Amino acid sequence: MISIPKTARKSSYLGLYSIDAMLAPTVAAPASPPIVSEIKVGFSDIDAKTEGSGPPPPSARRTSGAPASSRSITSVTAPARTAHKGGAAILSRGVLPGRVPGAIDNVAAGGLAWLLVVTAYAQTDEIQVYDATINELGQFSVELHNNYTPIGRKLPDFVGGIVPNQTLNGVPEWASGVVDWLELGAYLPLYSWTGNRRFLIDGAKLRAELVVPRAQERSFFYSVNLELSFNARYWEPTRNSGEIRPIIGVRIGPVDLIANPILDTLFQGLGSLDFAPAARVAYNLSESWAAAFEHYADYSQLSHFEPLSRQRQTLFAVVDDKADPVSVEFGIGHGFTAASDTLVLKMIVSHDF
Repeated sequence: MISIPKTARKSSYLGLYSIDAMLAPTVAAPASPPIVSEIKVGFSDIDAKTEGSGPPPPSARRTSGAPASSRSITSVTAPARTAHKGGAAILSRGVLPGRVPGAIDNVAAGGLAWLLVVTAYAQTDEIQVYDATINELGQFSVELHNNYTPIGRKLPDFVGGIVPNQTLNGVPEWASGVVDWLELGAYLPLYSWTGNRRFLIDGAKLRAELVVPRAQERSFFYSVNLELSFNARYWEPTRNSGEIRPIIGVRIGPVDLIANPILDTLFQGLGSLDFAPAARVAYNLSESWAAAFEHYADYSQLSHFEPLSRQRQTLFAVVDDKADPVSVEFGIGHGFTAASDTLVLKMIVSHDF
């Protein structure tokens, strides 16, 4: 089955409307949202044909890894305009058990397409479990996040979006300690080097992390990270999105147990909050070296968790070198469901000033 995309990151108030216009010739999707003229619902696929946009993109979202079924329940024809260049959908086997005649057919299909799209989420630029460690007062740091997907989804998360397969996503993160319980940061610019050799500027993010003071010295620690994102239209289906990331951790000798029960939002109400938790189990080999397993999941909206086969479930093996002033984190991840990318590499290089 095709799954509806997940939230990630953001654009407009930093002049990314002009960036969109600049990059419009390089983006596969048309500048205006396409018209959906046909939606074919099958047991494990959705084919959407658009008018004025050529053939549909050669791929969809993480669930697109599942083989397509040759059996179809029904086909419906609907002149429905998709929001923000459209989106893939999560449909159960009994969504359209029969064909609805005439005008009702058009209205039902159009409404379905719109509902599926407005809750769409996208890929991410940052793959990291937060541990409540922040910069000291007046300290400044830069972290360069990069993740590459050698084997991934071959369809975009939404029509006109970036295909994850063989794409590099990254962003420099600029952060400064304000007081012993607050760090402010900015991610600018988000960028992608796509599998078809296109370099794109995807947007920017602002964040504030509030922590219990001296969290790195405590056996039990907690904090919360808040983010506001500004997105290019090919990065995420909405101009703005956000993240609420609680951080809870326990240190037992050389072992760290950390959970980030993340809630992503498109600012469309509590019902649209997406639950995408991350967790880390690390063993500190020395003061600077650590080995860890990190798990990243996406269960979809709080109001409707998806079945396991349509969830994102990815496990990373990670090695950290926390040297001074440069630290490096490297990880290899494998997705265990049809909705996940098969192989993902991540690297974070940070420098403290």
